[in-house]
Amino acid sequence: MKVSFVIPALNEEGIVGKTIKSIPKKQIQDKGYDVEIIVVNNNSTDNTQKEAEDAGATVYLEMKRGYGNAYKRGFKEATGDIIIMGDADGTYPLEQSQEFIDKIVDEHCDFVIGSRFDGTIEDGAMPALHQYIGNPMLTKMLNILFNCNYSDTHCGMRAFTKDAVNKMNLTADGMEFAIEMVIEASEKNLKISEIPIYYRKRGGGEAKLSSFNDGWRHIKYMLQRRF
Repeated sequence: MKVSFVIPALNEEGIVGKTIKSIPKKQIQDKGYDVEIIVVNNNSTDNTQKEAEDAGATVYLEMKRGYGNAYKRGFKEATGDIIIMGDADGTYPLEQSQEFIDKIVDEHCDFVIGSRFDGTIEDGAMPALHQYIGNPMLTKMLNILFNCNYSDTHCGMRAFTKDAVNKMNLTADGMEFAIEMVIEASEKNLKISEIPIYYRKRGGGEAKLSSFNDGWRHIKYMLQRRF
């Protein structure tokens, strides 16, 4: 069985290499899995591509910028039976990846998502507006509208089977891709599980989030999809 890591990267020089090296590749291989690490260079203007290659990743260039565009390209290139996704900025604990794999293999889950709110959020890792208002509100709204039971719909560390991603109709080009995926997982009746994670301050690179704009885009997407 093979595990593919897919990491989108836009101007993440100085942290993408550390993120790749944080993947417990040997530990996973010792459990009997093959491992591939894919970085999708989302048309960076810095040294992201070379840094990722030097750290041992296979890098694909995706010229069309956007969170969804980068992930769709990465999923297309991934050859693993299990795919693990996470950001390049060091915020997500990829060293916990074996827990995600075990959920899929031992408990026959199709889709596993991390939960920052059931886990630990390092001081300064998430703005107070996001931690206490934005993310909880968006999570509650999605759960109500789509009859789900997630504790953290916007957590970016996730794992799923190749079969599961093929069942999901993933079309969003931008940040809406994050909630499109959790909605699709629920609507396709995939077996879903959550794992508490340790969420850290970003280690470098350019911050991509815009609190108001991204929040409104997610609200608009959910309302348009539901109604």
